[in-house]
Amino acid sequence: MSFINRELSWLEFNQRVLDIAYDETQPLLERLKYLAITGSNLDEFFQVRVGGLTLQEIAAPRTQDLAGHTPSQQLALIRKRALTFVEDQYALLNESFLPAMAEAGITLLSLPDLSPSQLAHVERYFSEFIAPLLTPLAYDPDTGELNLPQLQIIVACRLENEEEKSTRIAFVPVPENLPRFVPVGSTGNDEFIYIEDLVRARAAEIFPGEHLSATAPFRITRNSDIAVQEEDTNDLADKMEDVLAARRFGKTVRIQISSGTPRDLLRIIQKVTDSGSAELYRMSGPLALSDFMKLATLTGHPDLQYPHWAPQPSPLVEPGASMFDIISKQDVLLMHPYESFDPVVQLIEEAADDPNVLAIKQVLYRTASDSRIIRALVRAAESGKQVTVLVELKARFDEERNLARAEALQRAGVQIVYGVKGLKTHAKITLIARNEEGHLRRYVHLGTGNYNESTAQLYTDISYLTARQEYGSDASMFFNAVTGRSQLVRMERLVPAPAHLKRRLIEYIEAETSRAEQGEPAKIMAKMNSLQDVDIINALYAASRAGVQIQLNVRGICCLKTGSRKAAKNIEVVSIVDRYLEHARIYYFQQGDNPVIFISSADLMTRNLEKRVELMAPVEDKASQRRLTKMLESCFRDNCNAFDIQENGKGKRRTPPKGKKRFRLQERLHKETVRSAKSTVHERATTFEPHRPPES
Repeated sequence: MSFINRELSWLEFNQRVLDIAYDETQPLLERLKYLAITGSNLDEFFQVRVGGLTLQEIAAPRTQDLAGHTPSQQLALIRKRALTFVEDQYALLNESFLPAMAEAGITLLSLPDLSPSQLAHVERYFSEFIAPLLTPLAYDPDTGELNLPQLQIIVACRLENEEEKSTRIAFVPVPENLPRFVPVGSTGNDEFIYIEDLVRARAAEIFPGEHLSATAPFRITRNSDIAVQEEDTNDLADKMEDVLAARRFGKTVRIQISSGTPRDLLRIIQKVTDSGSAELYRMSGPLALSDFMKLATLTGHPDLQYPHWAPQPSPLVEPGASMFDIISKQDVLLMHPYESFDPVVQLIEEAADDPNVLAIKQVLYRTASDSRIIRALVRAAESGKQVTVLVELKARFDEERNLARAEALQRAGVQIVYGVKGLKTHAKITLIARNEEGHLRRYVHLGTGNYNESTAQLYTDISYLTARQEYGSDASMFFNAVTGRSQLVRMERLVPAPAHLKRRLIEYIEAETSRAEQGEPAKIMAKMNSLQDVDIINALYAASRAGVQIQLNVRGICCLKTGSRKAAKNIEVVSIVDRYLEHARIYYFQQGDNPVIFISSADLMTRNLEKRVELMAPVEDKASQRRLTKMLESCFRDNCNAFDIQENGKGKRRTPPKGKKRFRLQERLHKETVRSAKSTVHERATTFEPHRPPES
């Protein structure tokens, strides 16, 4: 077959993250962070991808994926690969991290390890802070029905009543708002015990008069791939609340239990969760590895963590200057998080407070919990400006926050649109209309990432700010289409999905193919999160056969099969895993001597190209084009944190060739932005401004 299975490709991406955790040249707590990320990633993978496949196995058991696998075959392959992956996770934790952390003064203890004073401390803590929050749930063997929370640690308890000669089972969910790692007292070191160990040891206090004969922690993952049926409702907000409620009762797709769980407890856990051997995953250590992020971010251990890389001010943004003045003179391209996201926030805040601004229109997909952007939009609406916000309620796992955001904005007078029927709106765009001396001028922000001040410090993304007339006109057409439910027509500059984006990309790929067939130089470079769309992949295969040089930087899923065969011999695929999550989408086509470069909200997946509202925008400013081209080329020079994607979909980590310097993309970009910022500060400090005589 010419394609890699999507799910297995994703699991290999998670393996690349784990490979960085194995790297002993990285600081210890940063390595622990990568391990925690693999745990969090795997949770979502089971919720969404495995959850969806279990439904597909019932509804369409004979359908095949790109690689020719049925849902049942995919689930079997996933389980086999996931079991090996989990073994690797726990081997790393138990054999490497826990001993190294203890040596560094971060110790995870068991109750027998505690001194009398430490034991007294944690017992008091349990009585005062934990026990009052616990809610035990009794198991009724006659019904077997019990709604247990997902992705929380739950302690199963076997209880014996000696007087009545009876045995029963109860479940104690550990509340999420309690610390997973409980400090054992002030000893000068960071010493903790797992909260589930404390609950297991003291659970008898919750059941007076009964003997606690056995306990076992476990964790449920349920199918969360539940879509809203928009055809059946006029009130999308109400329907989304139904979806959120339905997730709490989704089918069990994974049960994580500790090794050594008594068989009788295991049987009852499986009965209550309606799960079998295919869903069972035995863990040789603590559950919920994602919680180790809390230890990875402990303060007081700078030697065990990366040095701080502060986002730098852009040389194009003069401190104290109006963003409107800056953008009116030139386009501004920002590379986050190397360059600060503040100019984007500043633009929206200025627009909210500027009496000359008439309207603000924006698409919100995911936002920060404490968002300056949301506050600015509220302020703008309350001051009488026309503010229209398209809030995508179907942004998975952010639905609840987006519902609350939409309600708060609506109360302030913002015109709210709940996405587009049948599609997710994933475009990243803001349009600001401003009255300038009797003329309307439009300012546009286009991005590859969300309007989220928090993730803008962790994800690599591109922002493009422009006042070019064609972009403003296109932006107006876009908002009119998505808010007025009209057709997304072909625009001058912006390329929307699902109407035109995929076709336009294929046209550009085919144009490079034609050049190569005519003996002309032809090259494609692209950076994205995922590559899965069959039509795009086949177009790239055809381009490769024609001799087009193709370089793809794909962070996660890659269904394109590399290798030496003719269809892929000119295709190079690398994946970069580093301290920042690679998130930007950039597409470059050589076009002879006139390269075109696009940034986009869309990955090259069928869901993005055919089932979402996305935008792709050309970057026309020459200086910005040069920056993006250099960044793309640098992706393929990385010999520290880059992985070559092999024909089987696995990643092979690059190492610096003998005698060659190490090149780490993210480190290079950080150093370049620091150097550029310092140079700009120096340049501004040494600018001579003459004193002029006062006007008479």
